[in-house]
Amino acid sequence: MKILLIFTFFIISVRCFDVIGYSGGSVLVNSWKSWCEDCYKYMTKLNPQRNIINYNKHDQWINEGRFTLYCNNDENLMIYIKDLNTEDSGTYRIGVYNQGYIDMTLTVREDSCCEASQTVMVNTEENANFRCQYSQDYKYNDKIVFKEGKDSMNTICSKWEKTERFRISDDKDKKHFSVRITDVRSEDAGVYLCGVQRYRDSYSYSIITAVHLNIMSKVGVVKVSGYSAGQIIFKCHHPQYKNNSKYLCKESDGCSERKSPSVQDQWMKNGDVSLYDDTTAGVLMVYFRDLNAGDAGTYRCGVNVSQYIESFTEIQMDIKQAMADWWVNQSVYLGDEVNISCQIPEEHQVSKLFCKEDEDHICQNINTSKVKLNDLSPKSVFTVTISNVTVRDAGVYWCGAETTERDLTFFSLTAKVQLNLITLKKPNDGEVERDDAFSMIIIVCICVILLLIGGITLTVCKLNHKKTPENSSRTDDTQRDKNRLSSCADSRRHSLSDPQSAPLYSNAQLPTIPSDDLLYAAVSFHKYEDSVSDVTDNLSKEEILTDYITVSRHTRLN
Repeated sequence: MKILLIFTFFIISVRCFDVIGYSGGSVLVNSWKSWCEDCYKYMTKLNPQRNIINYNKHDQWINEGRFTLYCNNDENLMIYIKDLNTEDSGTYRIGVYNQGYIDMTLTVREDSCCEASQTVMVNTEENANFRCQYSQDYKYNDKIVFKEGKDSMNTICSKWEKTERFRISDDKDKKHFSVRITDVRSEDAGVYLCGVQRYRDSYSYSIITAVHLNIMSKVGVVKVSGYSAGQIIFKCHHPQYKNNSKYLCKESDGCSERKSPSVQDQWMKNGDVSLYDDTTAGVLMVYFRDLNAGDAGTYRCGVNVSQYIESFTEIQMDIKQAMADWWVNQSVYLGDEVNISCQIPEEHQVSKLFCKEDEDHICQNINTSKVKLNDLSPKSVFTVTISNVTVRDAGVYWCGAETTERDLTFFSLTAKVQLNLITLKKPNDGEVERDDAFSMIIIVCICVILLLIGGITLTVCKLNHKKTPENSSRTDDTQRDKNRLSSCADSRRHSLSDPQSAPLYSNAQLPTIPSDDLLYAAVSFHKYEDSVSDVTDNLSKEEILTDYITVSRHTRLN
């Protein structure tokens, strides 16, 4: 009898079954073994042998990486293996110390029908919808949805279990079933597992899809206005989550691109914006510079409350045309006082703002007594006075307005002021008067010189005009005299060609020259033809009058 009992116990304590899973998916198996809180559990992969869970004891949940043993609501031992891959195929032995074991043969298949995981984002109080696709082999199997807990796996919806806000609808023709969660709440956030139950092994489930449901909790909506070429700063308040990671995203792209500061408590540039995570105040500051029409839209300025829960403020930003005098260039002497006039839009009347850009082009508040803001002018204009200007005061300033809402503070910077410093010595009043008198003297002197130059030029022109006819007459007479002398010389050469008839000399009758330019002419003749030289005319310009010609003869010695 004792032997029979032992044999029967062995048969009951050892079970073998097959389980099918899909690459990227998971399997969930009911071992139908009692959990036994005070008993050690183990899990080993056979052939070759590899210990996965070594005789571990836990009240509800034992986890080693992707492998988990836990207790379900029926106090049974459950086996959960996630993120499957083909190398996970093989035989596993799972047991409870002193209560026997089971051998489970796992086969992992590749199938494009089944997605590994998907992420769904939904706002609180809205409805969440997602689909789970399955293989043709499970067209008529029962569908089930589980939800991962911290140390549990709960059945949310199935053929046998239904809840008020969860619904399953199976479309066998399209081979997927849809899950709908109405009136979503923060506690609905987490990981959902879509599975099918195998009839042959009623204790096993093939998990085909994991769904990560992220819940977005909107705490408020704020409308802000910026201006082209201006700047705008958000301060999103999250005092209860000071050290949690914070982000900014734009809804037009589905918040797919999230901008977050890589470090805390310092400005970090991320694309076209700069962010500052202030962990002391629990504030995320977002800085937009050089605004343009493309920056308009709806943003989320949020914080990660937990892995699957986020809280955010919705920001609806509008970009308007730049103001007419949005950029002012102003200069001041070193040590002087300067008054800066700031103009802001009329709708920004909450609180005036004046700040100075630092070396990172971030506009910082000015905390000094030398800068005074005078808000006595019209609502859209205010004046800022900076006394005893130093080198450090030069730079770029911005005029704007501050608006505070419940969960958001924003600063719209609309007017830019470039303050330039003149380091030269500023002249006093006496020096200015002397400079003015000296300048007047110089102007008078220049005018007198110009008048003298003009008078002299006019006189010279008149004199030249009178001399022009007389000089022309003299030139004509001189040319006639030269022609006559040339004629005489030609006649003399002709006579010399006949020696018998050639006289030794002759008196030439030359015309009297009324001009006093030509005084006399000398003509030389030679006895022989080969000794005749060129006739040379010498004209003198000295002030001597004459009306005769001397002709001399030279005899050449042989």
